[in-house]
Amino acid sequence: MRAVIGDSVEIELPEGHDKGVIGQIYERGTSFVRRDPADRTTHQVLAANFDLVVIAEPLVQLNRKRLERELVLAHETGADVAIVLTKADLAQDPTEVRAVRDEVAGLAGRDVRVLVMSASDAPSVEAVRALVADSGTAILIGKSGVGKSTLVNVLAGEQVQDVGEVREHDGKGRHTTVDRVMVDLPGGGCVVDMPGVRGLGLWDADVGLGAAFADVEAFAQECRFRDCKHVDEPGCAVRAAVQSGELSQLRLDSYRSLAAEVEQVRARRDEARHLRGEKASDRKKRKR
Repeated sequence: MRAVIGDSVEIELPEGHDKGVIGQIYERGTSFVRRDPADRTTHQVLAANFDLVVIAEPLVQLNRKRLERELVLAHETGADVAIVLTKADLAQDPTEVRAVRDEVAGLAGRDVRVLVMSASDAPSVEAVRALVADSGTAILIGKSGVGKSTLVNVLAGEQVQDVGEVREHDGKGRHTTVDRVMVDLPGGGCVVDMPGVRGLGLWDADVGLGAAFADVEAFAQECRFRDCKHVDEPGCAVRAAVQSGELSQLRLDSYRSLAAEVEQVRARRDEARHLRGEKASDRKKRKR
């Protein structure tokens, strides 16, 4: 177990050492976890002890598939979740802004705040700053080039993060943040700027999947079989909702894909534990 940004730790200074040594990492209240991209059978913690996960996505050329995955991982942390649609100034007109915002709000559900922000629009910046100040500590996630570092600089009121050049034709920037940095904001609260993460493999994400796809889960409660996979089982209320137009086929396809990934990861993890000769009782002892 290694310390990550946000951890509360106990520091020791052994005799003869000129640097402190982490002697203990205290229990984490929240943590952002993904599957380790270097090892499919282990996980990686990226941040800990935050109150809010802010997902940054560009309003123009929104990646809906990635947003669904980000929502699953964000909800799995147990923290509050918000979405900030960045670079709104690149939209063609206010109608496009409203349409994308409404679509994202419908996708995210009623418990997720959706804000639209442009670095040149002071009221939108203040709305995001107030959101973080009210929450305490927020982590900012999103793919490279979506404007996270610019967002942090605007919220902080000064340049605390380097910003890469932005292409004129699509407003995308170069990856610049390589370290996780905790930045205090004027007016209260702090934000952790995370490097752009390409790989967002799911780990233990059953809770996050249910929260991010609450619409699918609600229909699933009416399925004839409790373990319905919503493929070809009789009495499937989810497929009936698709047929009636209450649920989109694309939404169901995303749910199935992510649910299958969670099951696949669980199977690989269990197989790896079996090969190591690890018993369920051993895992319970470690958790305690």
